[in-house]
Amino acid sequence: MSMLRNMATSLINADKEYIVTTVQKAKELRPFVEKVITLARKAQQAEGADAAMRQVNLRRQAAKFFHSGNSTFKAAQSRFRGKKGEAKEAPARTAGVAAVQRLFNELGVRYKDRNGGYTRIIRLGRRQGDNAELAVIELVDNPRELAAKG
Repeated sequence: MSMLRNMATSLINADKEYIVTTVQKAKELRPFVEKVITLARKAQQAEGADAAMRQVNLRRQAAKFFHSGNSTFKAAQSRFRGKKGEAKEAPARTAGVAAVQRLFNELGVRYKDRNGGYTRIIRLGRRQGDNAELAVIELVDNPRELAAKG
């Protein structure tokens, strides 16, 4: 479970929107990531008086799929940190929190009208060292792909 969380975080936070892994891991990761993207898509489609409450609920459900705990963030944000008079740097969020934010701010909007099939697995061949079959798992409709089409 922890490996899937880390791989999902890596896939969503990746700049090029793909990661290279083994075929077996990619096949396990696909439904895991697609469930989370579906939650983000549902949040984009929420309407009515309780839409904001529904979006927060969906965001919290999606946070379960990542290591999004940030137990030290509140202490790091304290106004009492560092020496008096020195500028204080803003503490960085964990990768899981960044993944949830990107998921709901960018990917939910991108896949708002798509009914599933958010990822693609492309086989690469065998790895030299242990002969494991490698694959690329990527998010579809990424900017690279759209630039190549148009």
